[in-house]
Amino acid sequence: MIHSRGCAAALILCTLVTVSATAQILWKEPQPTTICDWTWGPGGEEMAPRPPVQFVKEKSTGTNPKVEVRDAAERRWIVKFGSEVHADAFASRLLSAVGYAAETTYFVRSGSINDVHDLKRAKYFISKDGSFHGARFKLHRHGSDDDAASSAWSWVENPFVGSRELGGLKILIMLASNWDTKDARDGEGQSNNGIIRYGSANSTSWYAVTDWGASFGKSGGFFGRNRWNAEGYHSQTSNFVRLTSNGKLDLGFKGKHGQDITAGVRLEDIRWLVPYLSRISDEDLKAGLAASGASAPVAQQFTKSIRERVLQLQRVADTSNVQQAVK
Repeated sequence: MIHSRGCAAALILCTLVTVSATAQILWKEPQPTTICDWTWGPGGEEMAPRPPVQFVKEKSTGTNPKVEVRDAAERRWIVKFGSEVHADAFASRLLSAVGYAAETTYFVRSGSINDVHDLKRAKYFISKDGSFHGARFKLHRHGSDDDAASSAWSWVENPFVGSRELGGLKILIMLASNWDTKDARDGEGQSNNGIIRYGSANSTSWYAVTDWGASFGKSGGFFGRNRWNAEGYHSQTSNFVRLTSNGKLDLGFKGKHGQDITAGVRLEDIRWLVPYLSRISDEDLKAGLAASGASAPVAQQFTKSIRERVLQLQRVADTSNVQQAVK
């Protein structure tokens, strides 16, 4: 189902955590990444779905069709179809590379699911014989996907308000043009912010953005936005971020709770995050994009735009440092 490229397996995110029994975590110092990490994502090669895959049930929640399946290793997966699958897969690699919670996620170009039946929304993506093309497999854990609704958190009320780590996460939201940033205020089952629990008795709680499907396109209002659209993403890159003449940040992002995303982002947050973003190479990005289903030309265009956005952040950080030195 997923073919190895000879890469060594990456570490699963939860194996990097050694904290107290009541830990609440938003960010952890990331390990240096390799091309293999970008190819396989936070779950590594060893966690990739193993065929045969058995149908469990269809999921009724969310904008896009989803089914729950069980693979040969007895792991349960939430399989999503539609326009969000590429962005979901790539975002997990980007988040993991810079130290934020990233769920074990793979893009699967084609495969088959045994014993599918009584499909509703998913029948347009899964053939009667169970075959499919272009799906996102996300490992099902307590505290992820549908379970996240019971532990949703909001941008304005969480344990990390005012921290550079929360500011960094907001910058990543804008870097990815993720306009669907619903949170706990949007009602039961609507939040894209959730708490992922790991460890013995779910002792470690990672505060995470759990859905990145509306990313890497144009942010904005209902009629102007899109997702996983390299041209749309590029069209807004020149206005991603700049420093005004009076030293204030001008952020071009528009999305759900957009004012809460842009509010509180400080120059020091940018200066803190930039070194982690800057160590990501173009080859890393292209590997992650290819593993997420992007063709070579699309991967090249996305890489160019992401690099330009990171350079804008770097210029803002450098300019603000010069201004501080002058003062």
